[in-house]
Amino acid sequence: MRQINKIAEITIFFWVLKILATTLGETVGDMLAQTLNMGYTIGLLVTGIAVFIILVFQIRTDKFHPLLFWIAIIGTTTVGTEISDFMDRTLGLGYLYGSLVLIAGLIATLALWYAKENNLKVFPINRKGPETFFWVAVLFSNSLGTAFGDFLTDNLGLSYIQGAFITATVIGVVVVAHTYSKINQVFLFWVAFIFTRPFGATFGDLLTKPLDHGGLDLGTINASIVTVGVFSIILYYSEKVHGHRNT
Repeated sequence: MRQINKIAEITIFFWVLKILATTLGETVGDMLAQTLNMGYTIGLLVTGIAVFIILVFQIRTDKFHPLLFWIAIIGTTTVGTEISDFMDRTLGLGYLYGSLVLIAGLIATLALWYAKENNLKVFPINRKGPETFFWVAVLFSNSLGTAFGDFLTDNLGLSYIQGAFITATVIGVVVVAHTYSKINQVFLFWVAFIFTRPFGATFGDLLTKPLDHGGLDLGTINASIVTVGVFSIILYYSEKVHGHRNT
């Protein structure tokens, strides 16, 4: 009998859906703050409340629900976009100093998690304590990934394709290390989790930004609709073919 796990199994489907979730988080976050003119403070407040409610349901449930889990992931990527932009544009910290703050928060979360549980295992997570730490770490990771991606394009002046290439290279190194090295697998998981955020976000920017800025100028609403469609198809296919065994 397999152990119950509240977190999606870490397969190729997990990483594809994670990248698409980050793309959607980028487009939805920009849609709320810019297209709908909420601004970064109100956008962060609205998405923060929504994600808090979603996570309460996710943590309180006693089994894995694919749709609920991935809505929570999408929600944290959206909040991550708002947090990064709020720190940069409202608080004036800039993406570099904002990233340092988020790195400190992530390290502190993982340290508390380890001190409490004596491990940082993602599988299995079947108790509320470890799962709470997991989602806090996810929120910091997605916010950090957003800040790093924006640092590449805004501060270093790289194109969206160049930014995607850099983050894809990091992810590739992680894959090689996972396959051929003895580097701690938990460490590699969180590195990959962080860098899939800017990788997916660059595609969000590619879809939404104007043509003269290197984008496809679909706009945040159309880009979000397209991403939701692709995400839904892959999620359905992954559950139909692979599924999540929690018994």
